[in-house]
Amino acid sequence: MQSAPIRVLATGGTFDKDYLEIEGRLHFRDTHVPEMLRLGRCGLPIVVEKLMLIDSLEMTDADRATILAACRRAPEARIVITHGTDTMELTARALGAAGLAKTIVLTGAMVPYTFGSSDGLFNLGSALAFAQSLPVGTYVAMNGRFLRWESVRKDKTTGVFEGSG
Repeated sequence: MQSAPIRVLATGGTFDKDYLEIEGRLHFRDTHVPEMLRLGRCGLPIVVEKLMLIDSLEMTDADRATILAACRRAPEARIVITHGTDTMELTARALGAAGLAKTIVLTGAMVPYTFGSSDGLFNLGSALAFAQSLPVGTYVAMNGRFLRWESVRKDKTTGVFEGSG
């Protein structure tokens, strides 16, 4: 039996950063999500939509409105959003407060995918699994855990997301 499609909305964050060796800085070139799905041998029907490629510290309320609009217009009932971890909880709250009749799971990475030791591939896989199994609502999936939008917060000293599932 074929699963219902899942829409993955890419917004940037550490997930999609590349390292410019000559300049010694991180930047965005394109989303790594399609490659990650291929390397993870994902067997799900996935639609990848690149909304923006920005650091979440630069994300504005207008950007969050763009993400919300994309969730509203998506025909899929299950959505995964790749997002920077610094303001992921703010976007989760904006989406959760909208009360869409969809399962929305935000995820990110603490280390860029291109570094090879990233948690991004694991977090993406977890987010896809949670998107298929959780009821309607908005969640954050990090480090194998899911947390509800109302209670999630990032501990800035440890980099760990906390809250209730």
